[in-house]
Amino acid sequence: MKDEIKQIFTKYNLEYDENKIEQLVKFYKFVIEKNKVMNLTNIVNEKEFILKNILDSVLPEKYIKQNSSLIDVGAGAGFPSVPLKILRPDLNITMLDSLNKRVVFLNEVISVLNLKNIQAVHSRAEDYAKNQRESYDVCVSRAVARLNTLLEYCLPLVKVGGIFIAYKSLKADEEIIESEKALDILGGNIENKQNVTIDEINSIRENIIIRKKNTTPKKYPRNKNLPKIKPIC
Repeated sequence: MKDEIKQIFTKYNLEYDENKIEQLVKFYKFVIEKNKVMNLTNIVNEKEFILKNILDSVLPEKYIKQNSSLIDVGAGAGFPSVPLKILRPDLNITMLDSLNKRVVFLNEVISVLNLKNIQAVHSRAEDYAKNQRESYDVCVSRAVARLNTLLEYCLPLVKVGGIFIAYKSLKADEEIIESEKALDILGGNIENKQNVTIDEINSIRENIIIRKKNTTPKKYPRNKNLPKIKPIC
């Protein structure tokens, strides 16, 4: 598995060392073991895991400045935050999830991999934003919701001048169009879109890089699951 990760990282221009590769393999083995007793991922094949979970998580790392504070909203099984932390130990990461058993798992990951400057927090994004508004340089979110909903959960947590990276695949342009009003209201501006074809699985990743231009009005994010039930549009 180590050689496979090295080959893939080299192909996609990602820097690594032996320790980082060993940590990624250890993470994979831990996820697979825990997956036997809790639903973490349906991707268990080594190569698929590398491509669909590890590589996918770290593709946008070049957009993240050194020593950034980063929050992963809806961290789940630790994608993208754990691979990002392994590849970029300079990052100070908070993994936010609304399900306590996933937070317990993430704390186990932190312990098993002996990771520093990373924490797992049990909270809904709308509750966490009440006390942590505009506290982070970077927010990331992967496989959580459509963009206009994500913007309401994530942009309030980002400092003015910081970025939100929305991990997306096909039809990102469609989500961007329906998010124009949300971007305007919440203070964001689309700065870039990373378009990467992962040849091995014939998959296109379209990660959206959004710059926080203005302060988000304090009424956002709304409570009672409204960002999902009635997104800004």
